[in-house]
Amino acid sequence: MPQRAIIRRVFTGISKLVPPKSLTALVIAFGLGLPALVSARPPKPAGSAQYEALPLRRSAQDHLLVRAEINGKPAIMVVDTGAPVSAIALNRRAYFGMKPITGKSRIPSRLSINGAFNAVVIAHNLRLGALNLVDEPMVTINLGTLREDSAAGTGQGMDGIIGTDILSPTKAIIDCARQMLILKMDPFATGPVPGYGFSGYRRVPMHESDGYNLYVDGSVNGRPAKLMVDTGAFATLLHSTFVHSMKIPLRNTAFRSSGVNLKERGVKIANITRLSIGSMDMRSSMVGVINLEGLIHGRLLDASPPVAGLLGSEMLQRYHAIIDFGTSSLYLKR
Repeated sequence: MPQRAIIRRVFTGISKLVPPKSLTALVIAFGLGLPALVSARPPKPAGSAQYEALPLRRSAQDHLLVRAEINGKPAIMVVDTGAPVSAIALNRRAYFGMKPITGKSRIPSRLSINGAFNAVVIAHNLRLGALNLVDEPMVTINLGTLREDSAAGTGQGMDGIIGTDILSPTKAIIDCARQMLILKMDPFATGPVPGYGFSGYRRVPMHESDGYNLYVDGSVNGRPAKLMVDTGAFATLLHSTFVHSMKIPLRNTAFRSSGVNLKERGVKIANITRLSIGSMDMRSSMVGVINLEGLIHGRLLDASPPVAGLLGSEMLQRYHAIIDFGTSSLYLKR
């Protein structure tokens, strides 16, 4: 993806699952909306530094959180590979002094998300360590219970989402086991990231869709399928339509799902005896099954192989995942 280009992005999906203690699942799904123009500005070198390494911490919901600054104020952001665009919590926009899009901008002032409109605002300065992004567009969304639960024990809730519109041009590396985010400061730097080797890992190529989501090839009980790599999803989730087509038995749960401009939906559980990601055979797993039609629709489910669901945070952590945007690779090991 050219770093000095203005990239046209279509908002296609962010997914979340609230942990069992809340007896609620939250799915945020962006349906196909208006195309958005997002400036993909290459970061400026800071002295001789080529990379910025930032520590991550896990929330109660297993999200990877990073400290940031928005317009000079500290913020907590979730690192979300399932989000094509970065976002800010609706009730934090005024606190950070984020201004709405003006009529003269090429960026739309609002986007249609699942049948309703959400505003787009500008962060004049979004800082991640030494990396400072200027005039960064972000969509405003209601994080609801997701923000409240992330505050448990920390005193500060989640303020927003860092999406692939930032992770991709900075050629980010997300180390799910060591909980590190590494961003490329120098767009002209070449070669591997210092200190990172992949001995003992299995490489799985990632494919970027037209909607700027990342997918890996795999199989579910022997049937070829693609899964979206989604650090923002608390758990691995399969689309109910796909599971029904395979006649896999389901078990009811007390969990309910909700989403941005969407009605609540029930969550079920399926025992997947054979789940593979690339050449990695995963252990027999109980996975969530939910209607993901806001995220997986039409041509994705009808593709060959079909998109079956989301590869979520709990499985990425279990298999020591390293997500490398620079080489479009997912690395896994037992």
